[in-house]
Amino acid sequence: MPRRLVPGLVVCLYFLSAGVWAEEPAVKGSYFDSNGVKIHYVLLGKPDGEPVLLIHGFTLNIKAQWQPVIKALAQDYKVIAMDCRGHGDSEKPHDPKQYGLEMAKDAVRLLDHLKIDKAHIVGYSMGAGITFQIAAHNPERVRTATLGGGGMPLPERRKYMEAVADSLEQGKGIGPLIAALTPKDRPKPTDDQIKAINTIFMKGNDPKALAAVMRGNLNDKGLALSDEKIKAIKKPMLALIGEVDPVRPGVDELKKRLPDLKVVVIDRADHITAYGREEFVLALKEFLDEHRTGKK
Repeated sequence: MPRRLVPGLVVCLYFLSAGVWAEEPAVKGSYFDSNGVKIHYVLLGKPDGEPVLLIHGFTLNIKAQWQPVIKALAQDYKVIAMDCRGHGDSEKPHDPKQYGLEMAKDAVRLLDHLKIDKAHIVGYSMGAGITFQIAAHNPERVRTATLGGGGMPLPERRKYMEAVADSLEQGKGIGPLIAALTPKDRPKPTDDQIKAINTIFMKGNDPKALAAVMRGNLNDKGLALSDEKIKAIKKPMLALIGEVDPVRPGVDELKKRLPDLKVVVIDRADHITAYGREEFVLALKEFLDEHRTGKK
């Protein structure tokens, strides 16, 4: 892909998502207290439908991540989408100890708040990691688990997460993350392109809170899962991954540990584009429909 197209593609995806949402009737979000942190969420769709909880990725929020998915699911499901702590309209602590496993606990507490015993959990990227933690630690709350743009943590993950945290603390944005998520067969983005992408993804975000998210996920030893713990996950699980997403090897590793994991590869998609593709939405809905209660 020519270098000049990289920032244009990201801008298009981001504002297309926001624009489509703007065409919908205004939806008033709600808040609840999750162990002292105010969490924003929206509740949409079929009131008596099976609940689906959506958990977005790093630097994103409900509107930027989930509009196509919400539109596809709202007719048949009760759709709950949350702004993770440190993101969107949720509270943004600067203490790394407020993140890590607490982010998975937020999702479980939201289900408690809504008096929902179990839900289909769907996460993308950072949200996929949160979904994975819920499936491992709170399987009784999970109907199915969908990991979009996420799998087993790769060895190089810690290095680039530390670099991202450092960059955010220095006011330089998420450049190391942009570089890490650029497919290997494509040129690394230039400084000007990184600056343009930073402008988009840092809009409305608190750099210190995002750095704390990274630090918290690096330092919380409770996030580490043994092979035995992973292999004990028995819930139906789907992985949706872009063909050239650098995270894809982590999905391959997870498949080795969970042979029943269903994997759908989005043709020619990368980490940034996969969740906006029609194939992503259709595969997710097909998987959820297959596992709805009462389906034969």
